[in-house]
Amino acid sequence: MNLRNHLLYSTLISTLTLSACGGSKTTANVPLVDLKNEASILQLEDSLLSNQSVDLILYYPNNDLTNIKWQQASGTTIDLLASTSKVLGFTPPAPGNYSFNVSFNKDGGASETVTKSITVAQELSLIATRLAHEVSSGNKVSLRAQLDTNIDTSLITWQQVAGPTVSLTETNSNGQLAIFFDAPIVSKDTYISFEASVAVQGKKHQDKVTILVEPAETINDNAYFDARVAKVFPYNGNSPYRNNLIHCVYSNSLTSSCTLSRLPLIAKEVQSSASTPSIETIMDRVVVSHQWMGDRFKEFLINNDPYDDIKNLLRATTAIVISYDVRPSFYWAATGAIYLDANNFWLTAQERDTINQAPDFRADFGNDLKFVMPWRYVKDNNYASAYIPSSVRINRAASVGFFRLASLMYHELAHANDFFPSTEWYSHSPQIRVLDAALSSDFESDQLSVALPLQSQTMRNLAQVSFAGESANATQKSYLPADIESFFTSDVATDYYAYSSIREDYTMLFEELMMQKRYNVFRDVAITNQPTGNNISAQDYIVTWGQRGRIGEATIKPRVLFSASRVLPEFDSADALSSVPAPIAMIAGNNWIENLAISPAPPNPAPANSTKNARSLPLSEQEQQPVFYQYYQKALPKH
Repeated sequence: MNLRNHLLYSTLISTLTLSACGGSKTTANVPLVDLKNEASILQLEDSLLSNQSVDLILYYPNNDLTNIKWQQASGTTIDLLASTSKVLGFTPPAPGNYSFNVSFNKDGGASETVTKSITVAQELSLIATRLAHEVSSGNKVSLRAQLDTNIDTSLITWQQVAGPTVSLTETNSNGQLAIFFDAPIVSKDTYISFEASVAVQGKKHQDKVTILVEPAETINDNAYFDARVAKVFPYNGNSPYRNNLIHCVYSNSLTSSCTLSRLPLIAKEVQSSASTPSIETIMDRVVVSHQWMGDRFKEFLINNDPYDDIKNLLRATTAIVISYDVRPSFYWAATGAIYLDANNFWLTAQERDTINQAPDFRADFGNDLKFVMPWRYVKDNNYASAYIPSSVRINRAASVGFFRLASLMYHELAHANDFFPSTEWYSHSPQIRVLDAALSSDFESDQLSVALPLQSQTMRNLAQVSFAGESANATQKSYLPADIESFFTSDVATDYYAYSSIREDYTMLFEELMMQKRYNVFRDVAITNQPTGNNISAQDYIVTWGQRGRIGEATIKPRVLFSASRVLPEFDSADALSSVPAPIAMIAGNNWIENLAISPAPPNPAPANSTKNARSLPLSEQEQQPVFYQYYQKALPKH
């Protein structure tokens, strides 16, 4: 039985009428009909057009399925990115006939195999919805529509057409290319379907997308992860830590930090603070939601870590988690792991389709202030990394996002080496919990705050508004960019985010130095107005003050040396700082884009083994929106 007929039968027996109030939710719960114990792959639609995504669902709601493996039997080759999941979602690369086999064990019995064939027509669909996938009860879900470039996106409407009613994050989803919701609580496998449609010259074009919701155990009140996390697995199935990795670093069942005997620091594998761990050793600690994420991370270590900086910094961690639902990235001393947003790693449009597209939850922080402090990384008077809107479904080279990923890794791993400095790697008892070991550290960031502290309490308080979501008081709301200039420039922070915590101040110093000296990539920071209204672009941010390469300030260099020499002792920080140039001032009154080409000449050429120039995509400057958030400090548990 295909899903279209299944839905039709459900509707006929229910006498319930489906509707969508403002496109936000249904007013009725559409009952589902169990398919007994017959072999079943549900398909969303009887006919498929080119450019549409295919949804194939292995649907046995009354059985426990294990050892699932999808394989393509015929048709133009497709990269099956969720081949061990009950749901296979993909976009066929060409029209034609395709067939797939899926093998599995049902209720612990013998292996079974089911086959499914599909046909993709030549006709091009004007709308496509993505991506079908499986989730657990309570998981956050994002679904996206892609329209023909000639269609006005405001015409799109969404409607739930099957499954338990869900409430969308947006009260009105009409005109939205993406919708977001939390998967409902279910007692057995249950599917939910949405239809996105658009009317063009009187003709309706539509596409449906389905997710499969699996039951999950209730999350305990004292769980370290109190929101549902994705299903993940060890990248290396034969890792010596495979039995502990998931529970210790990314599980809703985790209620107490694991001991170092269960999951030690990677430093334990090399037994010397002067030794670099092998890539194989590191990959034994990688946890992913999709195999491709681990593949890309491994490629990053092989191809883009010529100085072994990242491999050495990873010694202070217990694991690396890359999952479709991690956003934003962070390091967490409760587990000793670094958590990376998969958006940093995708190279193909199909890979990007698998990532949750939920916006950063901090997007509205500080909106009632009269200023913002954007930043960016610049190479050769241009953006170091290109921004690719989610509406642009293309492949990209690894170089496009390299500098953004490199800066992120330097930053988050500086946190790891603050909680676990190299001088303490081998001093902890194996029986101590990771969290307790981390909190017993003699924090170098604390020492920095005493020896070379930031001075402005006003900026610290404002940072809690912009980065922690605190409400601004009347005085804070009254500050103009010129006021912020007087507070910031008289102090010794390199960036606004440094004021968010002592830990962040410490890591920002290290990150900027490493990007400048390893890759000749310079960091810009500015103070601008906060534009209001619709259709805001980068040109609307008018610079009151700004600098390129603020670590070159004489008053800041001692703080940079303090941080970098401790985070990565192998790096000659003093020598690096000796050649750091003085900062370049931005032109007050010019906008954020006009202050891009402010260097009198391109910086020195990049090292011979670093030939990347990420700014290779023909994207307009308007798409290079100012960046306010990249980093995140997750609160530590109290138990």
